Amino acid sequence: MTKSLALPPVSRGALRADACIHVLGLAASIAACVTLAAAMPWPVEWVPAFALGLYALGLVAMLGCSAAYNLAAEGRGKRLLRRLDHAAIFVMIAGTYSPVALLGLGGGWGWSVAAFVWAGALAGAGLKLFAPGRFERAAIAAYLLLGWAGIVAIVPLAAALPGLDLALLGAGGLLYSLGVIVHVSRRMPYQNAIWHGFVLAAAACHFVVVLRLAKGLG
Repeated sequence: MTKSLALPPVSRGALRADACIHVLGLAASIAACVTLAAAMPWPVEWVPAFALGLYALGLVAMLGCSAAYNLAAEGRGKRLLRRLDHAAIFVMIAGTYSPVALLGLGGGWGWSVAAFVWAGALAGAGLKLFAPGRFERAAIAAYLLLGWAGIVAIVPLAAALPGLDLALLGAGGLLYSLGVIVHVSRRMPYQNAIWHGFVLAAAACHFVVVLRLAKGLG
Protein backbone atom coordinates (compact mmCIF):
# COMPACT_ATOMS: atom_id res chain seq x y z
CA MET A 1 0.00 0.00 0.00
CA THR A 2 1.37 3.42 -0.89
CA LYS A 3 1.78 6.16 1.66
CA SER A 4 -1.01 8.17 0.06
CA LEU A 5 -3.45 5.33 0.65
CA ALA A 6 -2.24 4.30 4.10
CA LEU A 7 -4.39 5.32 7.04
CA PRO A 8 -2.73 7.57 9.64
CA PRO A 9 -1.79 5.89 12.93
CA VAL A 10 -4.27 6.23 15.78
CA SER A 11 -2.94 8.45 18.55
CA ARG A 12 -2.87 7.48 22.21
CA GLY A 13 -5.24 10.32 22.95
CA ALA A 14 -7.76 8.97 20.45
CA LEU A 15 -7.50 5.48 21.93
CA ARG A 16 -8.01 6.81 25.45
CA ALA A 17 -10.98 8.91 24.38
CA ASP A 18 -12.58 5.90 22.71
CA ALA A 19 -11.92 3.74 25.77
CA CYS A 20 -13.57 6.32 28.04
CA ILE A 21 -16.63 6.47 25.80
CA HIS A 22 -16.93 2.68 25.83
CA VAL A 23 -16.66 2.45 29.61
CA LEU A 24 -19.26 5.20 29.93
CA GLY A 25 -21.53 3.49 27.42
CA LEU A 26 -21.37 0.09 29.08
CA ALA A 27 -22.05 1.58 32.51
CA ALA A 28 -24.93 3.62 31.08
CA SER A 29 -26.47 0.53 29.45
CA ILE A 30 -26.54 -1.31 32.77
CA ALA A 31 -27.98 1.75 34.53
CA ALA A 32 -30.60 2.04 31.79
CA CYS A 33 -31.75 -1.54 32.30
CA VAL A 34 -32.05 -1.01 36.06
CA THR A 35 -33.99 2.20 35.47
CA LEU A 36 -36.39 0.44 33.10
CA ALA A 37 -36.99 -2.37 35.58
CA ALA A 38 -37.74 0.17 38.31
CA ALA A 39 -40.07 2.16 36.05
CA MET A 40 -42.29 -0.78 35.09
CA PRO A 41 -45.37 -1.58 37.17
CA TRP A 42 -45.10 -5.06 38.66
CA PRO A 43 -46.30 -7.67 37.88
CA VAL A 44 -45.71 -7.09 34.18
CA GLU A 45 -47.73 -8.74 31.42
CA TRP A 46 -45.82 -10.88 28.97
CA VAL A 47 -45.90 -8.54 25.96
CA PRO A 48 -44.34 -5.55 27.76
CA ALA A 49 -41.85 -7.83 29.50
CA PHE A 50 -40.95 -9.44 26.17
CA ALA A 51 -40.59 -6.12 24.32
CA LEU A 52 -38.58 -4.38 27.03
CA GLY A 53 -36.45 -7.48 27.56
CA LEU A 54 -35.52 -7.50 23.87
CA TYR A 55 -34.61 -3.83 24.09
CA ALA A 56 -32.42 -4.39 27.15
CA LEU A 57 -30.76 -7.35 25.43
CA GLY A 58 -29.99 -5.28 22.35
CA LEU A 59 -28.66 -2.32 24.33
CA VAL A 60 -26.30 -4.34 26.52
CA ALA A 61 -25.24 -6.56 23.61
CA MET A 62 -24.35 -3.64 21.35
CA LEU A 63 -22.47 -1.56 23.91
CA GLY A 64 -20.93 -4.58 25.63
CA CYS A 65 -19.67 -6.20 22.43
CA SER A 66 -18.42 -2.85 21.15
CA ALA A 67 -16.47 -2.25 24.36
CA ALA A 68 -15.04 -5.77 24.35
CA TYR A 69 -13.95 -5.53 20.71
CA ASN A 70 -12.52 -2.02 20.75
CA LEU A 71 -10.65 -2.49 24.04
CA ALA A 72 -9.27 -5.96 23.23
CA ALA A 73 -5.69 -6.60 22.14
CA GLU A 74 -5.02 -7.75 18.59
CA GLY A 75 -5.35 -11.48 17.96
CA ARG A 76 -7.77 -14.25 17.10
CA GLY A 77 -10.04 -13.31 19.98
CA LYS A 78 -10.39 -9.76 18.67
CA ARG A 79 -11.48 -11.08 15.29
CA LEU A 80 -14.26 -13.05 16.96
CA LEU A 81 -15.28 -10.00 18.98
CA ARG A 82 -15.48 -8.00 15.75
CA ARG A 83 -18.08 -10.46 14.44
CA LEU A 84 -20.09 -10.16 17.63
CA ASP A 85 -19.76 -6.37 17.62
CA HIS A 86 -21.14 -6.03 14.11
CA ALA A 87 -23.89 -8.61 14.69
CA ALA A 88 -24.97 -6.87 17.90
CA ILE A 89 -25.75 -3.68 15.96
CA PHE A 90 -28.51 -5.56 14.15
CA VAL A 91 -29.80 -6.90 17.47
CA MET A 92 -29.86 -3.36 18.89
CA ILE A 93 -31.84 -2.03 15.92
CA ALA A 94 -34.49 -4.73 16.32
CA GLY A 95 -34.38 -4.47 20.10
CA THR A 96 -35.12 -0.74 19.93
CA TYR A 97 -38.02 -1.33 17.57
CA SER A 98 -39.58 -3.93 19.88
CA PRO A 99 -41.08 -1.67 22.58
CA VAL A 100 -41.87 1.09 20.06
CA ALA A 101 -43.74 -1.33 17.80
CA LEU A 102 -45.35 -3.61 20.37
CA LEU A 103 -46.12 -1.09 23.13
CA GLY A 104 -46.31 2.23 21.31
CA LEU A 105 -47.85 1.17 18.01
CA GLY A 106 -49.47 -2.13 18.94
CA GLY A 107 -51.99 -4.16 17.00
CA GLY A 108 -51.35 -5.62 13.58
CA TRP A 109 -49.09 -2.76 12.54
CA GLY A 110 -46.92 -3.18 15.63
CA TRP A 111 -46.45 -6.92 15.31
CA SER A 112 -45.84 -6.62 11.56
CA VAL A 113 -43.14 -3.98 11.98
CA ALA A 114 -41.48 -5.91 14.80
CA ALA A 115 -41.52 -9.17 12.82
CA PHE A 116 -40.12 -7.53 9.68
CA VAL A 117 -37.30 -5.77 11.52
CA TRP A 118 -36.37 -8.83 13.54
CA ALA A 119 -36.30 -10.99 10.40
CA GLY A 120 -33.93 -8.52 8.76
CA ALA A 121 -31.85 -8.18 11.90
CA LEU A 122 -31.41 -11.92 12.37
CA ALA A 123 -30.43 -12.31 8.72
CA GLY A 124 -27.93 -9.47 9.02
CA ALA A 125 -26.51 -10.77 12.29
CA GLY A 126 -26.12 -14.23 10.80
CA LEU A 127 -24.24 -12.79 7.85
CA LYS A 128 -21.90 -10.90 10.16
CA LEU A 129 -21.27 -13.97 12.31
CA PHE A 130 -20.78 -16.56 9.59
CA ALA A 131 -19.55 -14.52 6.62
CA PRO A 132 -17.34 -11.87 8.26
CA GLY A 133 -15.62 -9.36 6.05
CA ARG A 134 -18.00 -9.88 3.13
CA PHE A 135 -20.54 -7.36 1.85
CA GLU A 136 -19.20 -4.62 4.15
CA ARG A 137 -20.76 -1.76 2.20
CA ALA A 138 -24.01 -3.65 1.83
CA ALA A 139 -24.05 -4.24 5.59
CA ILE A 140 -23.74 -0.51 6.30
CA ALA A 141 -26.63 0.13 3.91
CA ALA A 142 -28.61 -2.63 5.66
CA TYR A 143 -28.05 -0.99 9.06
CA LEU A 144 -29.44 2.29 7.73
CA LEU A 145 -32.35 0.77 5.82
CA LEU A 146 -33.40 -1.41 8.73
CA GLY A 147 -33.03 1.47 11.15
CA TRP A 148 -35.35 3.64 9.09
CA ALA A 149 -37.78 0.82 8.17
CA GLY A 150 -40.35 2.14 10.62
CA ILE A 151 -41.01 5.08 8.34
CA VAL A 152 -43.42 2.84 6.41
CA ALA A 153 -45.63 2.99 9.50
CA ILE A 154 -45.21 6.73 10.07
CA VAL A 155 -48.95 7.46 9.81
CA PRO A 156 -50.07 5.00 12.51
CA LEU A 157 -46.96 5.87 14.55
CA ALA A 158 -47.83 9.56 14.44
CA ALA A 159 -51.34 8.71 15.63
CA ALA A 160 -50.12 6.43 18.43
CA LEU A 161 -47.12 8.28 19.89
CA PRO A 162 -46.81 11.76 21.41
CA GLY A 163 -44.92 14.37 19.41
CA LEU A 164 -41.98 14.27 21.83
CA ASP A 165 -41.51 10.55 21.30
CA LEU A 166 -41.63 10.94 17.52
CA ALA A 167 -39.09 13.77 17.70
CA LEU A 168 -36.74 11.71 19.87
CA LEU A 169 -37.04 8.70 17.57
CA GLY A 170 -36.22 10.88 14.59
CA ALA A 171 -33.35 12.60 16.40
CA GLY A 172 -31.87 9.25 17.38
CA GLY A 173 -32.13 7.99 13.82
CA LEU A 174 -30.44 11.12 12.48
CA LEU A 175 -27.63 10.84 15.03
CA TYR A 176 -27.00 7.21 14.09
CA SER A 177 -27.03 8.16 10.40
CA LEU A 178 -24.64 11.09 10.88
CA GLY A 179 -22.43 8.80 12.92
CA VAL A 180 -22.13 6.46 9.95
CA ILE A 181 -20.57 9.32 7.98
CA VAL A 182 -17.96 9.66 10.71
CA HIS A 183 -17.51 5.88 10.80
CA VAL A 184 -16.49 5.75 7.14
CA SER A 185 -14.27 8.86 7.45
CA ARG A 186 -11.23 6.85 8.47
CA ARG A 187 -8.77 9.74 8.28
CA MET A 188 -10.68 11.96 10.70
CA PRO A 189 -8.79 12.60 13.98
CA TYR A 190 -10.49 10.84 16.91
CA GLN A 191 -12.77 9.22 14.33
CA ASN A 192 -13.61 6.13 16.40
CA ALA A 193 -14.33 8.10 19.57
CA ILE A 194 -16.55 10.57 17.70
CA TRP A 195 -18.42 7.74 15.95
CA HIS A 196 -19.10 5.98 19.23
CA GLY A 197 -20.13 9.30 20.78
CA PHE A 198 -22.82 9.61 18.11
CA VAL A 199 -23.94 6.07 18.95
CA LEU A 200 -24.31 6.90 22.64
CA ALA A 201 -26.20 10.11 21.91
CA ALA A 202 -28.58 8.29 19.55
CA ALA A 203 -29.12 5.46 22.02
CA ALA A 204 -29.88 8.02 24.75
CA CYS A 205 -32.62 9.60 22.61
CA HIS A 206 -34.23 6.23 22.00
CA PHE A 207 -33.87 5.22 25.65
CA VAL A 208 -35.99 8.19 26.72
CA VAL A 209 -38.76 6.98 24.40
CA VAL A 210 -38.56 3.43 25.74
CA LEU A 211 -38.54 4.70 29.33
CA ARG A 212 -41.65 6.78 28.67
CA LEU A 213 -43.35 3.71 27.19
CA ALA A 214 -42.39 1.67 30.26
CA LYS A 215 -43.76 4.32 32.62
CA GLY A 216 -46.96 4.47 30.59
CA LEU A 217 -47.75 0.84 31.41
CA GLY A 218 -48.95 1.77 34.87
